[in-house]
Amino acid sequence: MLAKILSGTTIGLEGTLIDVEVDVANRGFPTFTIVGLPSKAVDEAKDRVRTAIVNTSFEAPDSRITVNLAPADIPKEGSRFDLPMAIGILVASGMVKKEAVTDSLFIGELSLEGKLRQVSGVISIALLAEKQKIKKIYLPLGNAQEAALVENLEVYPVYNLVDLVLHLNGNKLLEPFPKIKVEELIAEGKYDFDFCDIRGQEQAKRALMIAAAGFHNVHLKGVPGAGKTMLSRAFPSILPNMDREEILEVSKIYSVAGLLKDKYFVLTRPFRSPHHTTSRIGLIGGGSWPAPGEVSLAHRGVLFLDEFSEFPRSVLEALRQPLEDGRITISRALGSVTFPCRFILLAASNPCPCGYLGHPKKNCRCLPGAIIKYKKKLSGPLLDRIDLHVDVPPVDEEKLISNFQAESSDEIRKKISQARKIQVKRFKEIRTKTNGEMGTNDIKKYCFLTKEAVTLSKQAISQLSLSARSYFKVIKIGQTIADLEGEEKINESHIAEALQYRIKDE
Repeated sequence: MLAKILSGTTIGLEGTLIDVEVDVANRGFPTFTIVGLPSKAVDEAKDRVRTAIVNTSFEAPDSRITVNLAPADIPKEGSRFDLPMAIGILVASGMVKKEAVTDSLFIGELSLEGKLRQVSGVISIALLAEKQKIKKIYLPLGNAQEAALVENLEVYPVYNLVDLVLHLNGNKLLEPFPKIKVEELIAEGKYDFDFCDIRGQEQAKRALMIAAAGFHNVHLKGVPGAGKTMLSRAFPSILPNMDREEILEVSKIYSVAGLLKDKYFVLTRPFRSPHHTTSRIGLIGGGSWPAPGEVSLAHRGVLFLDEFSEFPRSVLEALRQPLEDGRITISRALGSVTFPCRFILLAASNPCPCGYLGHPKKNCRCLPGAIIKYKKKLSGPLLDRIDLHVDVPPVDEEKLISNFQAESSDEIRKKISQARKIQVKRFKEIRTKTNGEMGTNDIKKYCFLTKEAVTLSKQAISQLSLSARSYFKVIKIGQTIADLEGEEKINESHIAEALQYRIKDE
């Protein structure tokens, strides 16, 4: 007898329907065959499924079992097909009613005792089920909250195979999982560092405030102990909360990567801080079955690269396209996948190998050749893609020991949230969310400069030899400064402040 069970997998971040076709022959040697480009983990399911069926007091067919995962040209990865295979065998054997599995999707890994284990990529598959107008989804209890984000889908959490069979046969019904509204879960995050704890560094704080308001990339450069790392660690505390769309985007990435686990959703903006020994694939993503890298895990959040100049040049150069495009496409022999990676790059570096070049009191011990070699690790095209370049000098003794209370992160975040509201209103008709994401056409359409600002911009292009990219970044930064001040047009002072953040890398 033949049974057909709906399941799903992920290709990149998108869900794809998989038909699990199970045939239990009336005669033949007792074999279990899986076809349809299964990976090693999928092929091993035959032992898990058969043992789980036996250990839950059901009868495993003592005949030839053939499972086809269709479409056959899509590679199948992971253990999420265990449950649909088991249900397909039970339906084909007549132990489960065939009509009970219609309009339903099944995913989950089986233990040898028949319990269901959590799997990855559930959010993407649940959204696909809703799009395909599938009414029900059966999945492990640990994945129920992820799927409960999807509105038009009945979510049934399953503890073990016995409970599911009893439900499908109408003997003991399972309760659907209640819907979850993301808006009710959003809360103010708790942060280890606050801007009011940082002494001095007003210019750096101002630059980070602009970066948070307009989603701009930042490069902090200064001597050791000046506060670059502490400023960077405090940066998430001034970022505005994510909206529903952003929470779904980020949670999908973490779900596919298998990093949600007990968190269920990502409610605060990601802050990723990979070590400088991270490989290019670890940063960008990849592998034989492409997985998201650090740039994608930082989507809608912050990618903090401490000791920026210590990263291998080949790794840093791989950041060029993601910074510009906001997405990364990874191509392999089996196909290509695209992951979103719209993040704020926050980089911190020393001016030289010993770190004390330009220090007012300590002498640099580096040879000129070593300094040149150190600076060459950061190429011009990469630095040109960073919006704000800020020197972080040592803190004065008076500021370090003073009791002056600086502006708190909460107060700064309120100003940033107001600037973001202006941008939401400005870009309501397009997919762009912030000033930092604007393209050339968006800048021409939405950014208006006063005559004085235009004059100053022309002088800057001539005297500072600004590239086209640098010029448009100055306009975008000027627009963010105008938004922070509640101004409709970009005036001369906004351009002047924006220019001081661009001179460092020219």
